[in-house]
Amino acid sequence: MLILKNIIKSYIMGGEETTVLKWVSLEIQDGEFITIMGPSWSGKSTLMNIIGLLDVPSSGEYILDGVPVESLTGNEQSAFRGRKVGFIFQWYNLIPRLTALEQVSLPLSYQGISGSERKIRAIEALKRVGLWDKIYNKPNELSGWQQQRVAIARAIVANPSVILADEPTGALDSKTWSEIMQILSELHEEGKTILLITHDANIAKYAKRTIRIKDGIIDLE
Repeated sequence: MLILKNIIKSYIMGGEETTVLKWVSLEIQDGEFITIMGPSWSGKSTLMNIIGLLDVPSSGEYILDGVPVESLTGNEQSAFRGRKVGFIFQWYNLIPRLTALEQVSLPLSYQGISGSERKIRAIEALKRVGLWDKIYNKPNELSGWQQQRVAIARAIVANPSVILADEPTGALDSKTWSEIMQILSELHEEGKTILLITHDANIAKYAKRTIRIKDGIIDLE
């Protein structure tokens, strides 16, 4: 279970304090598929970054799988994130010089997993997204939808319990985004918790619940 209690996030911008998230409280059960929707600058990406342990709240409490996140050191948070959370981004965030196999293996290298085991698990993840024949291709040798599939494989290779997807279909055409959403739906059916940021109501229909956020305040449906 993922629990946020009275989360506030503020930044200093231009010498002034700006509050991006305001008293956000939220509970997400294991295995839920949730979309987060809201206008630009509403705070949804900041919320996602806090949930994904890429950022820390200014105040409030965050509990992930029973662990109070604020009780962890920076290194402990990084290790915990690597085990628990997988990320999928709109623009893929692939490293140009690495092959698909190397891209997907990379998260496992931070967990002390042997090279042979990393390769086996990365190949299985790439098979899972239909890219068995592209494992040695670099990003410039792949189409946009293929790059996004590599990003999905990278997100799932460590078998995380939570997958965070920030506009994962935003750079894709309608046929391709439906294929990506099918993969995410299958992962949800297998028990993964999926949190997906989107502006598209058609994408939101895949989820079981939608969280709407505006001016740093959430409205639960």
